[in-house]
Amino acid sequence: MGIGTSILLIAVGAILRFAVDWRVSGIDIPTVGVILMIAGVIGLIVTLFYASQARRNVADRTVMHDRETY
Repeated sequence: MGIGTSILLIAVGAILRFAVDWRVSGIDIPTVGVILMIAGVIGLIVTLFYASQARRNVADRTVMHDRETY
């Protein structure tokens, strides 16, 4: 899940939680909104964690490569 997908889930969840007045039998729309917001936040945290790890690995390889050439 990417950053864009996570933000989309958070936005759709917030709309369902705070802005929708529909009543559907068997489904609690505000609860679905909260679940989507939680999934979006978890996805955003995981995506940012993996992105920071990848960035750190690239920086470490660049420093190691520069040191070996001298």
